[in-house]
Amino acid sequence: NPSSLAAWYRLMPRLKKIFLWVLAVYIAIPFIVKLCPSIQAKLVFLNFVRVPYFIDLKRPQDQGLNHTCNLYLHPEENVNIGVWHTVPAQLWKDAQGKDQLWYESTFQSSHPVILYLHGNAGTRGGDHRVQLYKVLSSLGYHVVTFDYRGWGDSEGSPSESGMTSDALYVFHWVKERIGKKPLYIWGHSLGTGVATNLVRHLCDRGTPPDALILESPFTNIREEARSHPFSMVYRYLPGFDWFFLDAITANDIRFASDENMHHISCPVLILHAEDDTVVPFHLGKKLYNIAAQSQSLSGQKVQFIPFPISLGYKHKFIYRSPELPQILRWDGCRRSCL
Repeated sequence: NPSSLAAWYRLMPRLKKIFLWVLAVYIAIPFIVKLCPSIQAKLVFLNFVRVPYFIDLKRPQDQGLNHTCNLYLHPEENVNIGVWHTVPAQLWKDAQGKDQLWYESTFQSSHPVILYLHGNAGTRGGDHRVQLYKVLSSLGYHVVTFDYRGWGDSEGSPSESGMTSDALYVFHWVKERIGKKPLYIWGHSLGTGVATNLVRHLCDRGTPPDALILESPFTNIREEARSHPFSMVYRYLPGFDWFFLDAITANDIRFASDENMHHISCPVLILHAEDDTVVPFHLGKKLYNIAAQSQSLSGQKVQFIPFPISLGYKHKFIYRSPELPQILRWDGCRRSCL
């Protein structure tokens, strides 16, 4: 058809221009990242991505958490971090209308505590996080979670050392209020790197938590960045490590959970979905194999629980598993499952 052919010829210059622009951007991005490594740090933390938008973190009840108290702690001068404390569901009625002092007094109950360390992007009010708090609360746990400095309504700028310092501060804040009752650390995604940093520090000081739970973990940030779907278009580019991974290291970001496992001396439970595309399943299994062979974990329960592809839990939805109550029986957690 002559008219169709003529239209095609008219379109060709425009398509060629678009192709050249895309090619130019593709080539420019690695050099921009190399010259401005802070960009790579922002892509690791994604703290500027606040999803869901327009929620008031001072009002956890708006997210269906009307047995949750919002408070602020001060790990360092000029750094305030936002914290949520959700009490066990059994205390739901008593929690209505109560203030922070009442919530702190409930730590004296017999219920164990989970300190939850969330992953990158979003806030402590992210939907999949809120759903997990509800599940854990229904199982009889206190849940304490917070936004690291630079996330949500917390002040400061993000860094691996700052995230770990915040986690350590909140851990001690909780520990001072619960005494000898069980305290478990739960990390998800990037939060698993924070969690192993925290637990390594505690174990090195001879004060390990009662257990470490890692949901969708990776071995270290370089391996995770290489496996992340965002890196797919550059993964096989010559110099990929030099352009991208070295930029992460230049920002002093390591999250070396594989190294940390050689310093951890408490029970470890790893949960990972086989269809996780953000943190590939093989990285969680590799971390488990390292933990299982660690001398520091000799004599401790180290368990890996995979969730089949057919369940569709992906990266964020393990909280949907009906098996969680069995996995996390708080009244015998260390004996039976961790």
